[in-house]
Parts: sequence; structure tokens; C-alpha cells
Amino acid sequence: MDFRWPPPPDGRPDRFRPPVTRGPQTGRPTIPAPPTELVATPHGVELEQLVTGEGTPVTVFAHGLGSGIAETRPLGSAVRGRKVFFQFRGHGQSAAPAGAWTYEDLARDLRAIADLAGATRALGVSLGAGALTRLLADNPGRFDRAVFFLPAVLDAPRPAAAHQRITALLGAIEAGDAGAVADVISQEIPAQMRNTPSVWAFLRQRLDQLMRDGLAAGLTDLAEQAAIRDRADLAAVRADCLVIGCRGDDLHPAVVAEQLAAALPNAELHVYDRPGILWTQRADLRGRISDFLNG
Repeated sequence: MDFRWPPPPDGRPDRFRPPVTRGPQTGRPTIPAPPTELVATPHGVELEQLVTGEGTPVTVFAHGLGSGIAETRPLGSAVRGRKVFFQFRGHGQSAAPAGAWTYEDLARDLRAIADLAGATRALGVSLGAGALTRLLADNPGRFDRAVFFLPAVLDAPRPAAAHQRITALLGAIEAGDAGAVADVISQEIPAQMRNTPSVWAFLRQRLDQLMRDGLAAGLTDLAEQAAIRDRADLAAVRADCLVIGCRGDDLHPAVVAEQLAAALPNAELHVYDRPGILWTQRADLRGRISDFLNG
């Protein structure tokens, strides 16, 4: 199968051979992923996790739709203590149980990993932020501190663009079309950076994982669901919270971050001016998260 877009920095197409651990012909090499483990959970869904760091506090990191451990690790690079990164059901090596999935199921995945690790703090990205929202609505005292990065859903379903994106991604993976998968992934990256060595290495790493492990079709329905029934359900949450959003992101509307911060009793809100934060504001973002979680 040929992978011909986006071209590597030297402009030559490369052939996609999953799984691979080498990088592009030029530029920064793809770093092999660290070994993970599968853990059994009380609700019977085996989940993939990676544990780094030592001591306390213990923080659990929940990724976004179609992403995984590799995408959440940079957010915890300056966070003290033990850090637990995991894959939701249907992602990576985690199980994909039959039947329709809901945010309650995702909250159960997150709660199980947090409980097994003894985590007192949590960070959720996009889909993970929705799962964290649902978990705290049902269990208001579960965490001491919580970070919601790019929340995409609250008490109303996500925009149609979210459903279109996951449908396109699942279809491209099912068809084995690496170029189409790259097209979907690249939409998360500022256009001016898409043909740089660092972005090329990132795309290759994402492609290797997605084309090897795939994504479960059960994820499609999540884009049409709300995380909670009523934002008033968050009034009892006792955690100190940090909500981070950005303007101009169709998949993660800033208004959702604003509504979430307003619904949480003890929340700080920060909204960036434009999307692509992980590429354009990474140092500021990591500092903001670590300052909050290390407090």
C-alpha cells in the first residue's frame, strides 16, 4: 500500500509498511513507543495503559477520540508524581466490547483505571474531557484536581463536524487508505506546519498505530451523544478544576469550555485565541497544566 500524502520533507513519497519504527528519510525519526500493559478492570473491559514517574500525587490522563497514549503524554511531561496514561475501549490494544457505547461507559473505563492506580487527579482531552465530566457528575468527590483540555461536549451532542471526522477516519482505516487517514489526522495541525519534519514524524507515528490497531466502529455513535443530561449535575463537584479551550476550533467550540467552567463550582477558565495549541502554544500549555496539577 502506498502512502503518498503528505510528502516527507524531501518531497519523495515513501511506502507505508505497518508496523514500522523508523522515521522519514529526513527530519526527526519516529521514536518507538514505550511498552504498555493490558489491565483487567472490575467491569470486565481490558484496557491498555502506560505508567510513568513515581510517588504522589497520581494523575490519570484520558485521551481524545481517535487519539491515544502518545498524544496525551506531552501534557504530563512536567507533572510531578506517578502518571497513568490509558486507551479507552476501542482504541489501541484496549478491548472493544460488543454493543452501543455511551459516555457512562467511558466514565467507567476512566474510573477503573483511576481506582486501580489510586489517582487523585485527572486530565481529559476532548472525548476524555467528556468522560471526566460524566465521571464527576456521577461521583462529585472522586478527584481533588481535574483538567479539561478542549472539552467538546457537555449536555448537548457535538457539532456535525465531529461525526463527519470520525466517520471519515474509520472509513479510511477500514479501507487501508493511509493517505486518507493522514488527510483526517492532518486537520488537527496548523496548515503552515504540516510539511515540517516534526509533523511528518508525528503523522508517521499516528499512522503506524492506527493502521496497526485500528479503531472500533462503536466509537461512531459517541459523536452524537451528550456527556451529561444537565449541567446542573456538576454543581456538587468538589474538585478544583482547570478548563482550557480555544477559539476557532469547529470540533471543540470555545462555548463548551465556557459553559463547563461556569457549571463547575471551583473552576478556572483559560481560552486560547486560535486552534492548534499543541503545535503553537505547547510550552505555555504544558506550564499551565503542570502549575495547576502540581499545586
